[in-house]
Amino acid sequence: MEPFRHILETDRIHVFDGAMGTMLYAKGIYINRCYDELNLSNPDLVHEIHSEYLRAGADILETNTFGATVHNLDQYGLGESLHDINVAAARIAREAAGERAYVAGAMGPLGLRIEPYGPTSLDEAKEMFKAQAAALLEGGVDLFVLETFSDISEIRQAIRAIRELGDTPIIAQMTILTDGNTSFGTTPELFTARLDEWGADVIGLNCGVGPAIILSALEKMRAITKRDDFTRGRDASARR
Repeated sequence: MEPFRHILETDRIHVFDGAMGTMLYAKGIYINRCYDELNLSNPDLVHEIHSEYLRAGADILETNTFGATVHNLDQYGLGESLHDINVAAARIAREAAGERAYVAGAMGPLGLRIEPYGPTSLDEAKEMFKAQAAALLEGGVDLFVLETFSDISEIRQAIRAIRELGDTPIIAQMTILTDGNTSFGTTPELFTARLDEWGADVIGLNCGVGPAIILSALEKMRAITKRDDFTRGRDASARR
């Protein structure tokens, strides 16, 4: 397969998979479990879900690692397994994808507040993201998906972390409320300009609200960036 960065310059539509957590729950895994840890304890189930999405026509599979940063894993006493969980997740997705799909390393918020809203410094946040990103790269991901972020300072640290490790493509997605802004009050115009400036390869939205509000926000984003439309399921993004 050609490098993922090359396809960002094409006009072809690329289809992502869907929710991993929803599928795990549908298969009997209750929400009191750490879904990320299933990469170690039940890799066949995770592989099965990836394979189902691949058969459904997905071109890009996301790793089962949305919450696999140290603070989130520590809630289950699994912080020391961060490296193994992320490496395993990437390898499971890579095996399922074969030469038919790309593998995206999924990274979500840290689950804590960073300065100035909390005690965690910007550099501490960056290092937490860097530990996860390094393990995902070791496992063989083709790109990263930073998703469901509300705090632009936090997503900036994730971008910084990945860029310190190389030039792997980054899809950076914020989440908005019904007023069209993030929960921190950041407008689509502002976070689009910042994510553009910080070097995200794809800028977009995911989760939280329906397509009408996302479309309205995307139209505002298009006025700020030169990027073309990029869609992922019920998410919408703009790409370089």
